[in-house]
Formats: sequence, structure tokens, C-alpha cells
Amino acid sequence: MTTILDNRAVLIVMAVLAAFNAILTTGNGLVMIVAPQYWYESVPGVIATGFFNQHFIRDIGFIYFLIGLAFGIGWFRPAQRAGLWGVATLWLGAHALFHFWEVAVGICGPSALARDFFGVTSPALIGVLLTYWAIQHSRARRA
Repeated sequence: MTTILDNRAVLIVMAVLAAFNAILTTGNGLVMIVAPQYWYESVPGVIATGFFNQHFIRDIGFIYFLIGLAFGIGWFRPAQRAGLWGVATLWLGAHALFHFWEVAVGICGPSALARDFFGVTSPALIGVLLTYWAIQHSRARRA
């Protein structure tokens, strides 16, 4: 019996979302690692957060790169998917919440949330959706 979890359209949407998170975060991480000055100068709003620090940018680049790998590997390894995506999503969610906190305490204006939505908030929201789906899919398979 096919459930909503196994519906072909749902599987396609989940694959596209997983690919989006994998490509976006891995690509962002690679640019941060390979060209930190370019990344610092090119990403809207970054310059306003402080001075250029190539070591720090590369450190965070490795996190983004590994998060992207987690989303990519998770798609091809269903047994590890919920764990890989869950851990990756915890960091993405904490990062997004930190951006909201900066607005709440007046460090940034509300326009920062719109500016950062694509690269910060959307990967976290997609991660939550994917992780929820992976957990439900895993439970359904065990039942």
C-alpha cells in the first residue's frame, strides 16, 4: 500500500528540497573555504557584521560544507537520513534563530530577515520539513 510518505510527487518534492539544501550549503561552504574575501564582499549584509576574518569564515565554511554533505548523503542512505538531516538542521535552525535574535535585540533591522531569508532561514525551514519527513518515513518502514 502506498502512503503519502511514498507518493511519487512527495518523493520528487523531497528530492528537490534535499538537493537544494545540499547544493546551496555545500556551494556556500566551498566558496567560504576557497575564496573567503570574495564571499565576505559578495554576500549582502556580511560586511555590516564585522571585520573580515578569513580564519573564521573558513571555519564556518567547513560547517556549511559538511551540512551539505549530510543532506546529499542522507538522500542516498535512507537508514541514516533522519540522523544526518536532523543534526544538520539543528545547526541551520540555531543559525536562523540567531539572526532573529539579532533583530529582536536591535543589532540588525527587520530588513535583515528578508535579506537573509534565502541563505539562512529557508535552508533551516527546509531542513525541518525534510527531517520530519525522514522521521515519519523511517517509522512507517519499521511498522
